[in-house]
Amino acid sequence: MMLHRCLDLLAPALERPGAVVVDCTLGLGGHSEALLARFPEVRLVALDRDKEALRLSAERLAPYGARATLVHAVYDELPEVLDRLGLARVQGVLFDLGVSSMQLDEADRGFAYAQDAPLDMRMDQSTGTSAAEVLNTYPPGELVRILRAYGEEKQAKRIVSAVVREREREPFTTSARLVEVIRDALPQAAKRTGGNPAKRTFQALRIEVNGELTVLERAIPAAVRALDVGGRIAVLAYHSLEDRLVKQVFAAGAAGTAPPGLPVVPERYQPRLKLLTRGAELPTEEEIAENRRAAPARLRGALRIREDAE
Repeated sequence: MMLHRCLDLLAPALERPGAVVVDCTLGLGGHSEALLARFPEVRLVALDRDKEALRLSAERLAPYGARATLVHAVYDELPEVLDRLGLARVQGVLFDLGVSSMQLDEADRGFAYAQDAPLDMRMDQSTGTSAAEVLNTYPPGELVRILRAYGEEKQAKRIVSAVVREREREPFTTSARLVEVIRDALPQAAKRTGGNPAKRTFQALRIEVNGELTVLERAIPAAVRALDVGGRIAVLAYHSLEDRLVKQVFAAGAAGTAPPGLPVVPERYQPRLKLLTRGAELPTEEEIAENRRAAPARLRGALRIREDAE
């Protein structure tokens, strides 16, 4: 299982005395529980922007008492969270960037295209713009950009033309109507491939509503900076744009920054990270058979080998 591979990747850093691990994407607490169970000495800090997820995870992790600290925060707020807790550095960081099963399965959250629900999609329902507001108010050009960039949707223009026509008739409020509009807008050939035709549009809306890529752009470098030398980071991404971003941050950290031609490379130019995965590790066929949602998962890991140059 991908979870076990994450734990194996982090293990050498978490078996040290006094180790602290951060689960940046707590969700329903499955990964956090596995970390606490496997590393009996470790202290866990877990973040989530979803208050309902925090409430449910708190019940699940209650047996671990003070070893688990749960915080209502978006993961790019990691430096502030650690600062508040008086933690200068941590030994492990885990990101699982998939939407939690709870959010997908809870009808009233509007993440899933398989059931009718209000078009919300906010991971923290106490703040921000809902998916319905994005669909009903964004200019057509901006909607096309979002579907292309975040959903990699080739039919973005057709879908947006249909959405704009429909929203003038009546604003969008539910997911079923959006799925229907997308279905009607697509040519037959596009409907025959790649599962539900609404999948890419829903993904794009979710990323836009939650600012996921913007947040991730800040969060991954912040997590690397928070790592102690010898500390490890594991990231599970489910989307090529997320995975590319993680790859870029890790590759930059693992590259030297010395000007060419130096006979001896000074310490400050040497790599800060060592890559722990060759490319991205993919789930096995068995894992995909067991859980279809694991299919697009990509795992990357890195080890902090040096302090930042001052």
